[in-house]
Amino acid sequence: MRVVIGADHAGFPLKQELIEHLEAEGHFVVDVGTDSTEPVDYPDYAAAVSRAVVAGEGERGIVVCGSGAGASIAANKITGVRSAVVHDHYTAHQAVEHDDMNVLALGARVIGATTATELVDAYLGARFSGEERHLRRLRKVVELDRNRG
Repeated sequence: MRVVIGADHAGFPLKQELIEHLEAEGHFVVDVGTDSTEPVDYPDYAAAVSRAVVAGEGERGIVVCGSGAGASIAANKITGVRSAVVHDHYTAHQAVEHDDMNVLALGARVIGATTATELVDAYLGARFSGEERHLRRLRKVVELDRNRG
């Protein structure tokens, strides 16, 4: 799978570990930065990942910041992105299966590398169910995004 990944300074070390893991698993990784632990603004990297996913440059995206919250909030501002902060295995796959999540947000200061790689694997291994109830709910979410209200 083609995966777009980005992080702010707090997420940089975990991002690097995730890239190694993803490549070892055979995924093609598009790294949109940052490239160090020098302070940067998380919205810049969340937007870069999100825009790339929406443009079809990757099938899924991953954003990493300190808590995951800010990156997820910023990612969700890009029309067509469905992002959630995930720190547990169930949500990592369920948010894809039921909500068609396409950008995973992780908190580098909340979880460690081992947990993060397990969550990434669950996320990338999941597929949207396409069940009518989930399609109906997804249409409502998309309509909210279009109407901004």
